[in-house]
Amino acid sequence: MSDALRIIPLGGLGEVGKNMTVYETAGEILIVDAGLAFPRDEHLGVDLLLPDVSYLEGRRVRAVVLTHGHEDHVGGLPYLLREVEVESVVATRLTLGLVKSKLDEHGVAQAAELVEAEPGEDPLELGPFKVEMIRVAHSIPDSVALVIETAAGRVVHTGDWKLDHTPVDGLKTDVGKLAEIGNRGVDLLLGDSTNAERPGNTGSERLVGEAFRTLFPLRTGRILVASFASNIHRMQQAADVAVECGRKVTVIGRSMRKNLNIARNLGYVSFPEEALVNPDEAALLPPHQVVALCTGSQGEPMSALTRIAYGDHKALSVEPGDTVIISAKPVPGNELRVHDSINQLARAGAEVLHEEIAPVHVSGHACQEELRTMLSLLRPRYVMPIHGEYRMQAAHAKLAREAGVPDERVIIAENGSVVELSRGGARLVDRVESGVTFVDGLRVGDVQDVALRDRRRLSEDGVVIVVTTLASSDGGEIAPPELIARGFADSGDLLDELRDEADRVVRELATGHVMEIKLLQEHIHDAVGQIVYDRTRRRPMILPVVIEV
Repeated sequence: MSDALRIIPLGGLGEVGKNMTVYETAGEILIVDAGLAFPRDEHLGVDLLLPDVSYLEGRRVRAVVLTHGHEDHVGGLPYLLREVEVESVVATRLTLGLVKSKLDEHGVAQAAELVEAEPGEDPLELGPFKVEMIRVAHSIPDSVALVIETAAGRVVHTGDWKLDHTPVDGLKTDVGKLAEIGNRGVDLLLGDSTNAERPGNTGSERLVGEAFRTLFPLRTGRILVASFASNIHRMQQAADVAVECGRKVTVIGRSMRKNLNIARNLGYVSFPEEALVNPDEAALLPPHQVVALCTGSQGEPMSALTRIAYGDHKALSVEPGDTVIISAKPVPGNELRVHDSINQLARAGAEVLHEEIAPVHVSGHACQEELRTMLSLLRPRYVMPIHGEYRMQAAHAKLAREAGVPDERVIIAENGSVVELSRGGARLVDRVESGVTFVDGLRVGDVQDVALRDRRRLSEDGVVIVVTTLASSDGGEIAPPELIARGFADSGDLLDELRDEADRVVRELATGHVMEIKLLQEHIHDAVGQIVYDRTRRRPMILPVVIEV
């Protein structure tokens, strides 16, 4: 059997998100990360995007090793465990805590053994793979780079990282360990390319806390801080400053509450219990006493911040004098959604601060000078840029060449590329099937092609189209909804009831000044779909159409 190591990225190259890399040698498979990506507007009816794992079907995976707890690295794990037999999942303590909660929700907690590992411990022996963890700083605690040794050579897989000299938890990227690995000899470096186009160094996470300390005391209304639900340090810093300013803290958004509870239980964050209030209690407090930590930094249609922006949240609203801090950078493709939220918040009278006008966000990824440092510490024979769009990979490749890596030893691969490492070197040798798997969250864990699912639903239950017309030019006059049913044979009485329900929902939302089209569509869909199911036990496709004239 060949000693060669085959490295097959199934996601994360030529894109930002759904990171997954397969390592294969001596008949055994190791996977690094199992991430997801979020759909763009053209992905109609799609909730999540996952790597295509058809290459792994029918095969046994020795272990999935996770570099950190962000969704683009761990969010696809429950779906992978449904499709592929995996012996064990290996991760650091916080990452494992976040993952365990996710696997419990999906009902696959027993599908693989969960193994906790930490930087500084002896390397893990996973069949023909020896895996060592190195601590790196990132925007979530417990992030690691991996050293993977096989008979073919030594590979360093950086995960997401930056050189943060003043991290919130005091745990810096282990530069000494990286130098030691470089002295041992690195045959191939798979490096994060996200910020490879950006000159200089990435700012410390602590800079955001300093910005909060400057901003919070000057504000007299409510302060809302929106960030990724997994950004534990960002929440900790915002809460710390809130307490210093005599404010109460409320957490809005299911994923943020869940992550915060896990991090608190594991000792990664600490808030005074008396400083935390629930959203209903926060709504009763004077505005100058409230800081709300919430999801929605990417403008997601049903997220906490978007609902608040459009007056659709049951507990909290914004008004003149309030401040909203969007402490995150829009993921490519989400810019328009974020701008829509900012505009709506501004209409409500709030002051909105974001990274373009205030120092309220720093990246978790290394910029050019840090990437040069990594190259000089490891001195790899071969470099393969990963984790980024093609332009980012190309910029990382240029840095590698400038650092002295010969052009023929810089490998720019794509999802599905097969890179083979042997004692003779590394080279592109083949391609395997790769692509995107769509997930429709109507059924948790239902990983199928959305077009096929839609065709099946249409053939079985038909379609009901609800057309609502809003005359925005004359103060929001609403025409009675029209219903179009195809393949849905039922009484006219039911259609009349559905029409009346759609009309009631739209008028009720309009009375509350909720006129954002996506929210209207969501409410119409839910209300009409529930009545159809209650009366017929069928689930036709409900297509709400809202027209502004």
